Amino acid sequence: MNDAALGDLRVVEMGQLLAGPFCGQLLGDFGAEVVKIEPPGSGDPMREWGREKPHGMSLWWPILARNKKSVTLNLRTPEGQALARRIIAQADVLVENFRPGTLERWGLAPADLRRENPRLIITRVTGYGQDGPYAPRAGFGSIGEAMGGIRYVTGDPDKPPSRAGISLGDELAGTFAALGTLVALHARHRTGRGQIVDSALYEAVLALMESLVPEWEIAGYQRERTGSVLPNIAPSNVYPTLDGPVLIAANRDTIWRRLAALMGRPELADDERYATHGARGANAAELDDLIGAWTSGQSSAALLDLLHENGIPAGLTYRAKDMLADPHYKAREAIIRMAHPDFGDFPMHNVFPKLSETPGEVRTLGPSLGEHNTEVYGDLLGLSPEDIKTLETTGTI
Repeated sequence: MNDAALGDLRVVEMGQLLAGPFCGQLLGDFGAEVVKIEPPGSGDPMREWGREKPHGMSLWWPILARNKKSVTLNLRTPEGQALARRIIAQADVLVENFRPGTLERWGLAPADLRRENPRLIITRVTGYGQDGPYAPRAGFGSIGEAMGGIRYVTGDPDKPPSRAGISLGDELAGTFAALGTLVALHARHRTGRGQIVDSALYEAVLALMESLVPEWEIAGYQRERTGSVLPNIAPSNVYPTLDGPVLIAANRDTIWRRLAALMGRPELADDERYATHGARGANAAELDDLIGAWTSGQSSAALLDLLHENGIPAGLTYRAKDMLADPHYKAREAIIRMAHPDFGDFPMHNVFPKLSETPGEVRTLGPSLGEHNTEVYGDLLGLSPEDIKTLETTGTI
């Protein structure tokens, strides 16, 4: 136990790949003891994932598995299942992202686990949820993004649906899983009982889709791909400068009035084509042309200074190198550095959100496979060194 916000919690993470482990990462960031169970010999496939692999190693794993303890355990054997039950009996939360029915086949049915540990919260992350006709299907983040609606509206209108360059569906499902876990913990303070948290990939994406469903049902409007703009929100786009595009978001009436004055065209603010939110949305293309003609003769730095001085939201589209050089990132410690045994100085995003009294912290980077076997099996379960050696020899851990 530590003094962090979640320092009195023990979380057992049985998931692999991304959605469940991302939930575990978020809980660990705020102090929970996260015991990650991995298959002996191979571990979580995320140990091998990532675009770039210096030294043949993943740059993703140290982040996703930060603040976690790794133990190896073969959950497909009776001996492994028995050990898992003993660990879970001393846990507050179990996070898993296997297909529905997997825990049950392994003799780890939630009803049985909660009978042994009534305060246990079981957070289950899947593609389609624990029930419904699609529940048995394999579900990856990309499929959840498509079913949840975000793929259809992402990209340029004259091209097939696109995707964000990150695993958006998985990480949304993990985020909502963490939120559900915290809600269940809050409820447990009153009831003394745990419960099951059911986070489905497609529903996590659906939760972001704003008014898309009633727009179709009530107004008969089908959202389509619109490239870099949102329909009927103007001006809010990227505009050309002498050395690259600048994003300007001046769609609020008062901000648009300031921008029109800054452009030397104050009369545009009262022009019936642009005077209201609805009118600007209807005439967004023409308005973008007017603003683009004004921005194109300026440098991005000079333009941004001018916009910021006049209270107009604007900025650049950052890449990693821009983030690392940005003074605001540095002042806020949005990116931190830790020592990695193979990579040396290792930069990564900090814990978010920030809390004034009990902030989160990155205490350790992702562990080596089975690094904490002795600690967990010895100290937590009370097994002797000889017992642990026997479990290793038989392939149980």
